[in-house]
Amino acid sequence: MVVKMSTVVDLTPEEKELLADIQRRKKQLLQEIQRLKDEIADVTAEMEQMDNPDDNSADSKSKQMNIGRKKFNMDPKKGIQYLLENGLLKDDPEDIAQFLHHWEGLNKTAIGEYLGEKNELNLKVLQAFVGLQEFEGMILVQALRQFLWSFRLPGEAQKIDRMMEAFAQRYCQQNPGVFNTTDTCYVLSFAIIMLNTSLHNPSVKDKPSVERFIAMNRGINDGGDLPEQLLTDLYESIKKMPFKIPDDDGNDLTHTFFNPDKEGWLLKQGGRHKTWKRRWFILTDNCLYYFEYTTDKEPRGIIPLENLQVRLVEDSKKPNCFELYPSEANSKAVIKACKTDSEGKVVEGRHLTYRLSAATQDEKQEWIEAIKRSISKDPFYDMLAARKKKATHLQN
Repeated sequence: MVVKMSTVVDLTPEEKELLADIQRRKKQLLQEIQRLKDEIADVTAEMEQMDNPDDNSADSKSKQMNIGRKKFNMDPKKGIQYLLENGLLKDDPEDIAQFLHHWEGLNKTAIGEYLGEKNELNLKVLQAFVGLQEFEGMILVQALRQFLWSFRLPGEAQKIDRMMEAFAQRYCQQNPGVFNTTDTCYVLSFAIIMLNTSLHNPSVKDKPSVERFIAMNRGINDGGDLPEQLLTDLYESIKKMPFKIPDDDGNDLTHTFFNPDKEGWLLKQGGRHKTWKRRWFILTDNCLYYFEYTTDKEPRGIIPLENLQVRLVEDSKKPNCFELYPSEANSKAVIKACKTDSEGKVVEGRHLTYRLSAATQDEKQEWIEAIKRSISKDPFYDMLAARKKKATHLQN
């Protein structure tokens, strides 16, 4: 299913922003479909060739390595298993880490997913991988730029926690005396990542000032303050040059309409006119897309889940209701969303809430749980709060 929205003129800045985001998602989707087709075709052809190997063992090994790389890009665990079974990698964390760090053509998202796993081998590979990074003499933002270019952070909070913990330990090991504890480095690293998002994400309207950034990080150096000049330099570095994120989408089959987080029919209540209409909803890529029919090639509307929450509601007219609402304290905040009108023009939604009704109680609960998992908020806020509390704790 391909997202295609009509070209429009005289759009407001908000509508242009939403349309640009839709077009970006469409481009990523088409690129990912083609990439997957190419990967599958290449792996199939090479595996057929392996059934009839020639006498050149070096060439045969090269073909196996290419198959292993392609397998890794589609499924990191199976790719590493294939390479181990065929003697192309040693069953040793250092050897696997060298492969992930130096081998050309590996998908950065796949690397991040593999490094974030919790089992014993992956944890050792993570430590070895971070040990290959050289941060000596770098300011923290430079080290972060290098680290975050070597893979893409996964979306799960616990995976992010393990990877950033390993980064903080390595940075402090190579730059003794910069921070009092690794917790300080950990907290400040996340503050820099969030600052990057706040300054360079067009959907964030309230851009933090350097004074606010400094205030946010008071007391994190084992109860003391970091030098203001250090924080100012970090702020200016991010303001002038955002992080460059590796430009691949990895296993984005999980972020397309072909394998959504959830899909199905729901009744949706209108905004201005409180009528109920049956729509086909697809939950993927931290957005809810809804269509009039399952065969439609373009959605009638898109609801980004960023800064939204979901809750149960009672409705006298419809059973099994729940609704999306802004997470801000301001109850009058409008949900940022868009839809196409009857003429195909993209218009900005003006909903204070989106009320939806499922066919059964079980379906209602499944939708609520799926939406909660997909809501686009930084997944590490809770654990970061705990770590910041530890970093700001004053010794008696």
